[in-house]
Amino acid sequence: MNAVLITGANRGIGLAFAQSYAKDGWRVFATCRTPAKAKELEKLAAGSGAKGQGVVSVHALDVADGTAIAALGKSLAAESIDVLLNNAGVYDPSPSFGRTDYDAWEQVFRVNTMAALRMAEAFVEQVARSQKKLMAGISSGMGSIADNGSGGYYAYRTSKSALQMVMRSLAMDLRGRGIIAVAMNPGWVKTDMGGPGGTLSADESARRMRAVFDKLTPNDSGKFWHHTGKEFPW
Repeated sequence: MNAVLITGANRGIGLAFAQSYAKDGWRVFATCRTPAKAKELEKLAAGSGAKGQGVVSVHALDVADGTAIAALGKSLAAESIDVLLNNAGVYDPSPSFGRTDYDAWEQVFRVNTMAALRMAEAFVEQVARSQKKLMAGISSGMGSIADNGSGGYYAYRTSKSALQMVMRSLAMDLRGRGIIAVAMNPGWVKTDMGGPGGTLSADESARRMRAVFDKLTPNDSGKFWHHTGKEFPW
């Protein structure tokens, strides 16, 4: 049975990924900060393991807490994880020039950028012993320097650009172990973060990104991919 570990799996794209992988019979390690409040995720876990369904377990994890990440890595040390999916993210609380909350910016970096590297370090052995050997970071078109035509959102944009560099470096550092590391642009998704104007549902975005994952080869590692399967400009 293939296995996936998803951060921020309690809602939006993370929940959609958990539901999709469970439906296809995967072992799903779903993490979120407060499992007791993640009703949809708990419901998914309670109904998992039926015929044709994967087994879903829910784990409390604040990805801004390096100690908690290390502890989860140790508790799952014996597992094989085919896909390590760094999905948890927070938005920029001060989008306009002149209004930057620098303390909040630090927190955005902890969640959106630093957590991906911490997760990679904590779970590299589990990914390396799996079949698919994939680490993916859910980024954003707002992390693209070439695509920035509107400015603002300094904390969010820089955190996602930095996430892409983390995934690029992981691709270089872990290629000897056969691990593929990529950044993904999920598109503009209708979620609490993306807002009601999004052009994609969370389910559709997750489905499209999974289709990209299935086609990746070692030659595709280190790249920034769009949910359509095309490379996205850095």
